[in-house]
Amino acid sequence: MNVVSFVFQDWSANTRNSKGRLLGILFRLANYGLDNPVIRLLLLPYRLLYRLLVEWTLGVELPYNTVVGPGLRIYHGQALVVHKNVQIGRNCVLRQSTTIGNAGAGSTCPVIGNNVNIGANVCIIGPVHIGDNVVIGAGSVVTKSIPTGCTVVGNPARVLRRHPAPTDLASSLTTML
Repeated sequence: MNVVSFVFQDWSANTRNSKGRLLGILFRLANYGLDNPVIRLLLLPYRLLYRLLVEWTLGVELPYNTVVGPGLRIYHGQALVVHKNVQIGRNCVLRQSTTIGNAGAGSTCPVIGNNVNIGANVCIIGPVHIGDNVVIGAGSVVTKSIPTGCTVVGNPARVLRRHPAPTDLASSLTTML
C-alpha cells in the first residue's frame, strides 16, 4: 500500500466530518512505516508534533502505534482516550469522551472487532473482546466481553438485543420466500 492510500484510508468513512478526516490523516501519517526503521526515524519529529497537536491541543489520545483497521470514524473527537495496546478492527466508530484501555498495570487491553459502533461517554476497560457488528450505547461501562452481533447498554453493560448474523438473516429470508 502506498503512502497516499495508507494515509487516506479513513477519508470516505468520515464524509461530512472534517474533524474526523483531519484526525484520521494525522493519525495514519504518524502510524505509517512503524515496521521500517528508516521511516520510523524520519517520522520521529512528526510523531512528536502529532503528540503535541492531537493529544495536547485537540484532546484526543490516540497513540500513533495503536493498531486500527481501515475505515475508522471519529465523531466529535473530544476527550477520546485509547491505550496504545488496544486493537480496533475495520469500520469502527469512536465518539467523544470515550475511554478504551487496561484495568491497571499488568492488565491486557481490549480487542475490538469489525463494524463496532461505540457511543459517547463509553468506558471499555480490561482484557475484554468486543465481537463484530456490536453497538455499545452511550454511557455504557464494558468490563466483560461482548459476543458478535449485540447491542449493549448500561453500567455495567448488558446485552439489550442480539442481531441475527448476516448469514442467518439471508437464510431466514430465503425460507420465508
